[in-house]
Amino acid sequence: MKAENANRKKEIKYNEPWILQRADPYVYKHSDGVYYFTASVPAYDGIVLRRAKSLAGLSEAEETEIWHKHESGPMSVHIWAPELHYIDDAWYIYFAGGDKDDIWAIRPYVLQCKDADPLAGTWTELGKMQKAEGDEFSFEAFSLDATVFENNGEYYYIWAEKVGVGKQISNLYIARMETPWKLATVQVMLTTPDYDWERVGFWVNEGPAVIKRGGRIYVTYSASETGKAYCMGMLSADENSDLLDPRSWNKERFPILASDESKGIYGPGHNSFTIDDAGNDIMVYHARGEEEIEGDPLYNPNRHARLMRVFWDEKQRPVFTYR
Repeated sequence: MKAENANRKKEIKYNEPWILQRADPYVYKHSDGVYYFTASVPAYDGIVLRRAKSLAGLSEAEETEIWHKHESGPMSVHIWAPELHYIDDAWYIYFAGGDKDDIWAIRPYVLQCKDADPLAGTWTELGKMQKAEGDEFSFEAFSLDATVFENNGEYYYIWAEKVGVGKQISNLYIARMETPWKLATVQVMLTTPDYDWERVGFWVNEGPAVIKRGGRIYVTYSASETGKAYCMGMLSADENSDLLDPRSWNKERFPILASDESKGIYGPGHNSFTIDDAGNDIMVYHARGEEEIEGDPLYNPNRHARLMRVFWDEKQRPVFTYR
């Protein structure tokens, strides 16, 4: 009880390292007010969960590994970007994983838990996310970073998938869901790396996250390679529009968040959204504290989870700032 009270009183410091060495952070606030946290771990070898009665309390909460990678075959390497969702009275974790025999054969997978407690309950592997009937393309190439959101009674799945030759291009796609583990519609491309800030090192759009306000849906995403150039863009659509029509979506011309040397924040990206104990909108993201990275940025563990207060302008558009 004392620990819980201490967690409630712990002060949140925005845009500073919050949970160390946890990239691709995802926070979910359940209907009972309990917060859950998951993220990619540096070894990329399993999926962890922690929970607390306050958002601040997650930073010191005990962490439990609820699933570990396979020894071989699919889901045996590069376990990336898990997200925890609660749909139709069951828990689901969406994540990506590769194969030891082909480490870049990254595909999206689904875990399910029907128990009330996702930390102590039994998790069942539902396999690779299933594409819709007649879809010949989805999840056949490098695919990752799936997120799920509900709108007007329907669930949608947004993910990144690479196409092309050479270094390839990572685009974002959307589809309506039939079940938590299967798509109902053929993929529709939301965005491809159009601009120079999305093409540094690699041509990348990935890591989508959804927040709603004033009748609009905002999708943030990450762009470029995972070092200093990593930054965030944004799409938006009317919540009553056809979300499977690319013309319903507007894409911002410039990044909505990027590295800031004066703040010592480098490569912000792969975020999620939650609300704090007072109901304020919060962005949970990772960033580095050093400009120069030793070795391959992908395997450097110093991407730390951070919190940012989301502000809204007079047009009810989100404003992301390090203030």
